[in-house]
Amino acid sequence: MKLLVTGTDIGVGKTGVACALARALSESGRRVVAIKPVEAGCSGQPSQGEDGVRLARATGQSQPSHAILRLPDPMAPVLAVERAGSEIDFDALLLKIERFAEPMEVAIIDGTGGLLTPVTWEWNMTDVARTLGATALVVAADRLGTINHTLLTLSALELAGLGCTGVVLTTPAQKDPSTGSNASAISRLSGIDRVVTLPRARNDEAAAELVGPVVEWLGRVTAPA
Repeated sequence: MKLLVTGTDIGVGKTGVACALARALSESGRRVVAIKPVEAGCSGQPSQGEDGVRLARATGQSQPSHAILRLPDPMAPVLAVERAGSEIDFDALLLKIERFAEPMEVAIIDGTGGLLTPVTWEWNMTDVARTLGATALVVAADRLGTINHTLLTLSALELAGLGCTGVVLTTPAQKDPSTGSNASAISRLSGIDRVVTLPRARNDEAAAELVGPVVEWLGRVTAPA
């Protein structure tokens, strides 16, 4: 199974959820690889705080040990690579993802920014998911505005012909009056009953203990033969 973890925006806890899910599935005995295809805002040697490094640490995998493509400027990949005077070979990127994913039961692909953030001028993460045959897990923050952002993302998934495994809302550091009520609203408006709100966790290890509902959603598909 291939799962794209996508966010409704930056800063919604997407990579934290991806790491927690990767760790939880690995600890349950699944053969899991967690992949960051493209990460912007990276320079020099990979650091412990980079998304790709955190994902590798979550499963204990040796490869990939960081994002497949690391770009120096914190901006959309297509803009970052142009600023660097280069370009992204989308087909080559897909082949690398497939090579890492092929021997595994579960491949978790941590998207870059939101679902439609351009990887190149022609391709975005919907194209990655569609080519790989992946379904999507949507991550959003449980705060004002998330109903609209989440429904837009779900609409984009439907338009792209991609399945949605579920929606995870992360509890923000600063709650607002909508916090705690957004999950039921999203479920009612979208018709998706697989919507869960996760409390804040002190680290990736603790977060792995909170994603049980998501593991259950995936259970029948990812259960070892």
